[in-house]
Amino acid sequence: MKDAISLQITEQRSAPSVRRSNFELKPFIASSNGIASWQIANTLIPYLLLWWVAVLCLRQQSLLVVPVVGLMVLFLARCFSLMHDCGHSSLFHSRAANRWVGFLLGVVAGIPQLPWAKGHAFHHRHNGNWQMYKGPSALVSVATYNELNPRGQAVYRWLRHPLMLVPGGFFYLVIKPRVELVAGLISFLPDALKQRFNNPDRSWAEILKTHRSRWWHSPEEFRDLLLNNLAVVAMWFGMAAWIGAGPFWLIYTPVMAFGAAIFICIFFVQHNFPGSYAHATANWDALDGTLQGTSNLELPAILNWFSADIGCHAIHHLCEAIPNYRLRACQEQNAHLLRDVKLLRLQDLPGCFPYILWDEAAGTLTTAELQTSLT
Repeated sequence: MKDAISLQITEQRSAPSVRRSNFELKPFIASSNGIASWQIANTLIPYLLLWWVAVLCLRQQSLLVVPVVGLMVLFLARCFSLMHDCGHSSLFHSRAANRWVGFLLGVVAGIPQLPWAKGHAFHHRHNGNWQMYKGPSALVSVATYNELNPRGQAVYRWLRHPLMLVPGGFFYLVIKPRVELVAGLISFLPDALKQRFNNPDRSWAEILKTHRSRWWHSPEEFRDLLLNNLAVVAMWFGMAAWIGAGPFWLIYTPVMAFGAAIFICIFFVQHNFPGSYAHATANWDALDGTLQGTSNLELPAILNWFSADIGCHAIHHLCEAIPNYRLRACQEQNAHLLRDVKLLRLQDLPGCFPYILWDEAAGTLTTAELQTSLT
């Protein structure tokens, strides 16, 4: 069965492939400061107003707080999508505007934007190369999975179950960035103090520049991580002082948890689906990784707006410089070249979640259940 699956995938990929030069991309690259500014305004202003309405509903003990929080979740997901564009320097024409607005959106979303953007850029450079980039769920190969004992396999599957999206989302936005800063400082400060003691003339900037940390990869990433944490924690205390710690966390917790769950889910299914391209470095092809290892999402118009058209994902991977407000037009212009890109609809998403292993021999993703049936 396994050989048949591998042969079928090989036959599907043996058809003549298009080249990147066949795509018409350049006319859609131009960024507009006006459109970008309007997108920021129509996202942040309603989000802030919804905070005020949610607090009012809580004080009046109104059940309307539930749909209000639901709307806040969607607006937070849109904030993250716009931050994503800033990370690609595509939302605004100015690199500086992308940087500062991206930082602001990172504070709203609770995540340091620059380190996130650098990690996301790594994903773009290695999409489909599962030896280099193992996805948001840190997937392992079939061989590695089979080396785990039954308990280890059960834990692996449990941590990647879709029900973990919500607590995982809360950890991703609220806890992880704070832990990374503390852990990084614990690693950095003793070494830095020792260097200063041995060489008082050496500046902190020089020490930071030469420091090697698993928590940041450059002084710029450290500053973004530090400033984001300071701003986010200050916001927590400010909001708690304004409305009370209990009401604040009662609203903030589900907004962050479910908001993160949405964009982690979207990111997952855009690269984890039946037949998705998944190769080791030796056999990897960048264009095949884009066209065969990326799905397009067909969503209702309202969800396209809240996700900033990230469902047009193959085109986004072909050219990350295209801003979200030109992705759909670019996709339509190149539709004849995207016919073989996997198209997913909402009803297809549950079928993507079992694909949590990559089969090096077949060059695709697979499920733990299939591996069990084969062994």
